[in-house]
Amino acid sequence: MGYAIGSGKVERMASKKRASRWPLVLTLLLAAALLFLAFRGVNWRELIGTVQQARLGYLVLAIGIGSSSYWVRGLRWQVLVRAEKSVALATVFWAMMVGYLGNSFLPARAGEVIRAVMLGRTASLSKSFVLATALTERMLDVIALVLISLAAVLSLGGLPGWLVNAVKVMGALGLAGLLVVFAAPRLENPLRRSLTWLPLPPTLRVRLTNVMEQLLLGMRSFQHPGRALSFAGLTAVIWLADAMGAMVIAQALNLSLALPEALLLLAAMGLASAAPSTPGYVGIYQFVAVTVLAPFGFSRSAALAYILVLQATTYFVVTVWGVWGWWRLGVKGTTE
Repeated sequence: MGYAIGSGKVERMASKKRASRWPLVLTLLLAAALLFLAFRGVNWRELIGTVQQARLGYLVLAIGIGSSSYWVRGLRWQVLVRAEKSVALATVFWAMMVGYLGNSFLPARAGEVIRAVMLGRTASLSKSFVLATALTERMLDVIALVLISLAAVLSLGGLPGWLVNAVKVMGALGLAGLLVVFAAPRLENPLRRSLTWLPLPPTLRVRLTNVMEQLLLGMRSFQHPGRALSFAGLTAVIWLADAMGAMVIAQALNLSLALPEALLLLAAMGLASAAPSTPGYVGIYQFVAVTVLAPFGFSRSAALAYILVLQATTYFVVTVWGVWGWWRLGVKGTTE
């Protein structure tokens, strides 16, 4: 009897383990398919030649711009965290960079949880609150990207009709999402009651309730008008800086990329990163680059060379600051 119970537990554990592998398998298959589509028919000699002509001075400038952009991102996250407690900007920045490091090398955006744990532990804040602000920041970034892509498309001509129409629809959804961010915290009780009406298993209902409460907790930190204006202004600075960095990398490769084109590319990459992907968004970013840059005169080889250098530059910035942040908050923090 005991053996039967024990074997049943083993079978359930094995079944859960097999089920947990499926998301990883599907993610790898998606990445492989997108890589195949992106690199199909590529001129390897042109790709390698474009990368080899990269000018170091421009790449160093892009690294500086990228580092500054991440610093402003830390300042923006601090705006939301300040709703609960004043935390030093350096502490917020190091925790955030450790999170980005995790996102670059771990699946399932595990860095979001890592940075919440790091900041919560270091600043003696509720980890649920910190995670809620991180999720809110990400959600607002998606809305910002949608609106940025709409503005970029409207300022550009000669784009495919399907792309223009798709961006317009996303722009409307982005405005609706912004209204939800402002209205949802005031509708907590009706939202909670609506979950009780749904025919869901008790465990799933509890899980959804917890997720909703975390999101609402983060949204409340955005309700203060001063914080909302600061967040919006810093978001504009971040994406303009990122666009400038993208344009500088294009110059490093003797390619031409205008500001609206850079903004559209960054918006497409940011929105695509919400899909299941491998660490570093390998596959997804290559496919996006080939798709978005083609209407602007980029060959497939040039687009792939560009995105590979852009990703390598980003990896360098995130790895340097992320490892340093892990040492400051993790290793050094435990010895002080």
